[in-house]
Amino acid sequence: MTLKWFAVVVATVSVTLCVTGNAVTLALNGGQLPLLVNLCTLATAGTAIVLAVVAELHDRLNDRLTALTEFLVERLREIETHTGDRNSGFVEGYLLSHGQEAAVVPFGRRGRGAAER
Repeated sequence: MTLKWFAVVVATVSVTLCVTGNAVTLALNGGQLPLLVNLCTLATAGTAIVLAVVAELHDRLNDRLTALTEFLVERLREIETHTGDRNSGFVEGYLLSHGQEAAVVPFGRRGRGAAER
């Protein structure tokens, strides 16, 4: 059982016990349960509800991140497929057209202006 559903069950049981205890005490004694008991059961129910909401939001965020990750991985694969083909064809074509003895000519040092040329 996930945390969300466990928290929902705890909240439901807590509220049910509070209402049932107050109803039985009212029927038998004409009063209610002590304030401390009511506050504890209501605090437990409130905490469980908040925990259930946070757990649900965490699950949704996790699902969205998983979907986004899968989308990005697929998009990057697609980009790599197209880019890899274009670059490898360009490099292979360049090497084939210039032969094995193609010299690599480095760029000259860049000057700061026309005076250094």
